[in-house]
Amino acid sequence: MLEARNVWKRYHGPFGGGWVLKGLNFKIPRGVSVGIVGKNGAGKSTLLQLLGGMDKPDKGEIIERCRISWPIGLSGGFQASMTGRQNVKFVTRIQGGNKHVDEVIKEVEDFAELGPAFDKPIATYSSGMKSRLGFGLSLAFDFDVYLSDEATAVGDVTFKEKATKAFQDRVGRSSLIMVSHQVKILRDLCQSGIFLHNGEAIWYDQLDDALDAYYESIGRVPAHKKKKGRGKYDRSNLTEDDED
Repeated sequence: MLEARNVWKRYHGPFGGGWVLKGLNFKIPRGVSVGIVGKNGAGKSTLLQLLGGMDKPDKGEIIERCRISWPIGLSGGFQASMTGRQNVKFVTRIQGGNKHVDEVIKEVEDFAELGPAFDKPIATYSSGMKSRLGFGLSLAFDFDVYLSDEATAVGDVTFKEKATKAFQDRVGRSSLIMVSHQVKILRDLCQSGIFLHNGEAIWYDQLDDALDAYYESIGRVPAHKKKKGRGKYDRSNLTEDDED
């Protein structure tokens, strides 16, 4: 289980900054996958970094009673002067586990599909290549909870399908906490939702309710609430363009 207790976080800089997250309180039950939604700048990626232990709250605490991945779509932890292979080897030795280092390296190399670039310095990688490497590396370990920041938006159509299937294969035995602007992906993988608004986090047992709250906040009518045919409402007719 993951729990946020009175969590506050602000941007820090030479001129200070306002609060991004204000007194967050919520519990994410074990086995529940959650989609985090909100406007740009609402603090979605910040919250993921706090949950993954990559950053700390200014006030309050994050309580972890499970093994959590780093945010998959964020690749700032790689050593730029080392190759992709060397980075994977380094992280594998730190993480430990039952798998042999060579086994993990092979899994990541196959999944990330970087070709010869796998043996070149991370400094030469595009942001997409780094995200793909981070994605493959995260999935090489068995976590109780996987954190994903737009990870399924990386790469071509084939890789996106591969990434989505990798998450689907883990649903049921692991949880997923995901930030994505792709509504279809959220619906395919998540049951519940957290709506970030004005620094606050509002928990919804049903993802659709979190999406409805988000669209209401930006003055848009969700596609499933638009009248269809004889005045009926149709949830099945949603597209990513409708709700992206």
